[in-house]
Amino acid sequence: MATTKSYSLLTEFDIALLQTGKHFRLYEKMGSHIVDVHGEKGVYFAVWAPNAQRVSVVGDFNKWNQESHVLNPRWDSSGIWEGFIPGLGKGTVYKYHIHTYSGVHLDKGDPYARKWETPPGTASVVWPYEYAWKDEKWLKARKERALKPQPWSVYEVHIGSWKKIPQEGNRSLNYRELADELIPYVSEMGFSHIELMPVMEHPYFPSWGYQITGYYAPTGRFGPPEDLMYFIDKCHEAGIGVILDWVPSHFPGDINGLYLFDGTHLYEYSDPRRGFQPDWNSYVFDYGRNEVRCFLISNALFWIDKYHADGLRVDAVASMLYHDYSRKEGEWIPNVYGGRENLEAISLLKDFNEAVYKEYPGVETIAEESTAFPGITKPTFEGGLGFGQKWMMGWMHDSLSYFKRPPIFRRFHQNEITFSMVYAFSEKFMLPLSHDEVVHMKGSLQHKMPGDEWQKFANLRSLLGHQWVHPGSQILFMGGEIGQTTEWSHDMGVPWQLLQYDFHKGVQNWVKALNEVYISRPSFWRKAFHPDGYEWISGDDTENCVLAFLRKGDPEDPVLLVICHFNTNPMAEYTVGVPYGGVWKEILNGDAKQFGGSGIVNGSLKAKKAPSHGRDFSVTFKLPPLSVMVFEGDVPPQPVVKIAAKKGGKKTL
Repeated sequence: MATTKSYSLLTEFDIALLQTGKHFRLYEKMGSHIVDVHGEKGVYFAVWAPNAQRVSVVGDFNKWNQESHVLNPRWDSSGIWEGFIPGLGKGTVYKYHIHTYSGVHLDKGDPYARKWETPPGTASVVWPYEYAWKDEKWLKARKERALKPQPWSVYEVHIGSWKKIPQEGNRSLNYRELADELIPYVSEMGFSHIELMPVMEHPYFPSWGYQITGYYAPTGRFGPPEDLMYFIDKCHEAGIGVILDWVPSHFPGDINGLYLFDGTHLYEYSDPRRGFQPDWNSYVFDYGRNEVRCFLISNALFWIDKYHADGLRVDAVASMLYHDYSRKEGEWIPNVYGGRENLEAISLLKDFNEAVYKEYPGVETIAEESTAFPGITKPTFEGGLGFGQKWMMGWMHDSLSYFKRPPIFRRFHQNEITFSMVYAFSEKFMLPLSHDEVVHMKGSLQHKMPGDEWQKFANLRSLLGHQWVHPGSQILFMGGEIGQTTEWSHDMGVPWQLLQYDFHKGVQNWVKALNEVYISRPSFWRKAFHPDGYEWISGDDTENCVLAFLRKGDPEDPVLLVICHFNTNPMAEYTVGVPYGGVWKEILNGDAKQFGGSGIVNGSLKAKKAPSHGRDFSVTFKLPPLSVMVFEGDVPPQPVVKIAAKKGGKKTL
């Protein structure tokens, strides 16, 4: 029986960090790495399998012989097996053959592999990167923007179904084709960021990437790793940030993956009351095990480091925070204090956020979290979890419930559309209309809207307008911006052919206009997460379903007057109070004809010295049906500051 040569990239300090749960660059040492040992080139392998009886490397190079290349267990208590195999290089296909103490033999993919075979293949691939990044200016500017207000208008994309090629078997675009087509489109539409649903390797395409086996490898379905780097590089060249979905909440039970990795519950909790997630038929990471914590946080930093991601949207945070998530009484285990909170997951999320913001200033973390868990976006030093933003699931549920109602009944449910302002600044919220709302028989956004064809599209424009003018930031799933009429299917592309019809083109024009106004007016985003950036005028006109409020930035920023009318009755005159006189210019109107509306627009308004809504000035305008309007006021008058003057050696005012 031949063995590999003894060699190690891991130092005693690495092991100490690993065993204390503080090694966040493990991808530099674990997995497979091409090295030169005393002039002899080959591949160094390192895998954590503390409960294995023996571990060997198998692959094409040794005809999958489990006896020929056995790894050496480290002398310490780390549980790591390692070794150097001369002559191997880039493209070597391999797995770890694990002989368990129970006598079971397992062939496992490398948890740290940077490339996997494209499914249905399940082996790992030795893959040093060969890509020269060109985004130095972007990364420098990103760092300089850290902790400063900036616009976040996010376009959510499933790579495999944004666009299909019918002439070629309905195949998906690859990473480089996406760079050629998706980036110009997103740039033209005015979105600031693209969010990619998980790009990590996953065996089952209909899982949309949320059941991951290769945490450190982009899926090969759309090209090699360098092509994904090229796509992100081109996004940065176009001024577009990239957010990656990250899934530390659960993983699938595929036998070649993390599940029962060394024959024991290594990466997952051993007790199914903690370790099995019934919603997704998957397994929950053991957040209390330091080696698992290092695996996950290293993985987060890996995608920022090696792929230059500008943000990580963390999936299913609520399932991590609570032991009783989707479990009935008796199906979960309380924490040491008898509570339902998963204290280990909470600790992991804090460590994760601290590591990201310390190592990569300017990168944002975003939580998909659906409960009232306090302090999701509060800094960890103030007792929070430390996320940059949190999805505002309450706004999404309430808004969709409201807009599904025929307008004649909305006057009885005004609270559904105003309630979000009760808690809008309790967290830094991102308003989502995501893929989850247009699948599993929920229908498309357009399909949810009531009324005839005209009303359906007017309601959709109003919903999207409400999303953009509401405090916070926003994310919209692909297809929503053209009024897709069918729900999303991963097997079908976005039905771009709909754009030949005026109503669909109108919705697209509307979203483009929303982005243009949003990004060009700092009053929408400079104080998006602070109550100083918002001021109610009126939310109690339930009969007409009208909301009126102000959006404000810094003192030098023009104030924006927002009018939302969610009923079908046009009005020749409607009056609201404004904070000061001067001209209020209409810069956005969802009823304009280029958006598919009826064409009731206003232009510029002159504020009158006539009290209304508790203010000394007011404006009167035409109120179009089912519309969102934005008026830009003159620059707010600044308070007069009297400067002390000297007279006779004394200061006077």
